[in-house]
Amino acid sequence: MDAIEVEGLKRRYAAESGAGGEGFEAVRGISFSVREGEIFALLGTNGAGKTSTVEVLEGLARPSGGTVRVLGFDPYGERAFVRARTGVMLQEGGFPSELTVGETATMWAGVTSEARPPGEALELVGLGGRGGVRVKQLSGGEKRRLDLALALIGRPEVLFLDEPTTGMDPEGRRDTAELVRALRAEGTTVLLTTHYLEEAEQLADRLAIMQAGRIVASGTPEQVVAERPSRITFRLPAGVRAERLPLSVPAAVDGRAVTVRTYELQQALTELLLWARESGITLEGLQAKSASLEEAFLEIAQAGNRLGRDDQQLMTGVGA
Repeated sequence: MDAIEVEGLKRRYAAESGAGGEGFEAVRGISFSVREGEIFALLGTNGAGKTSTVEVLEGLARPSGGTVRVLGFDPYGERAFVRARTGVMLQEGGFPSELTVGETATMWAGVTSEARPPGEALELVGLGGRGGVRVKQLSGGEKRRLDLALALIGRPEVLFLDEPTTGMDPEGRRDTAELVRALRAEGTTVLLTTHYLEEAEQLADRLAIMQAGRIVASGTPEQVVAERPSRITFRLPAGVRAERLPLSVPAAVDGRAVTVRTYELQQALTELLLWARESGITLEGLQAKSASLEEAFLEIAQAGNRLGRDDQQLMTGVGA
């Protein structure tokens, strides 16, 4: 069963006063779904439309077109039915700086239905011993942990995490990832946005990559990565001409540096190694690497920049 259903979603921003025109369409008819108990990552460069999308899912904005359902309800028109069952971690919490961590959690629990005990929420994110510290004295990473604790305080069925580990040190990112996995194991549905692509690759069951308001790639991380070639790199010894390389291996040569891009990594690497052994050649600095989500993401972003520079310029200042 789907916890989140998005069909033909559009979101348009009105033109600025006196600017004329029809404004800008930040989200251009996207469709996707998130299953119950799934971690789904929504990725994209700045201006791709992911924040505009998530704000609609959270019920903070009305869609300009299409339909959105969270737990079967319209998150904007039926907000009262959705808000109590969802948790939201925004990019910035904006909590009163003079309150202590414990006071902030207690205040939040007081306006949340069926809230966890504040101390339990703080323990979940590793702030159990920081209850007496004022919010203004927290590090950036600790403030993100507090944001997460408050998103979890209502025991949400659906959890929206917008750049949850920004500002955290490696230990904080690891702890957060473990907590998110534990929440999924308990049945919580998680929609995640992040600029840490390794984080998305490790956590997400499925993902979608947005570019200029559209979804341009989707599937499991493995499926998205599999559409990109693996890479073999090495340097030819001095005096060995590139023309001697096996003709069946598609290679790009820059001086002595050789790069092979292939969808058949094992076959191409085996052929190169056999050729090198038979020729008595050492392939200096040899590296063989499967494609990564980061490479797929950058390739998509670069292609989008080439094809849609005019759209990207229109996005400036929109905050999409």
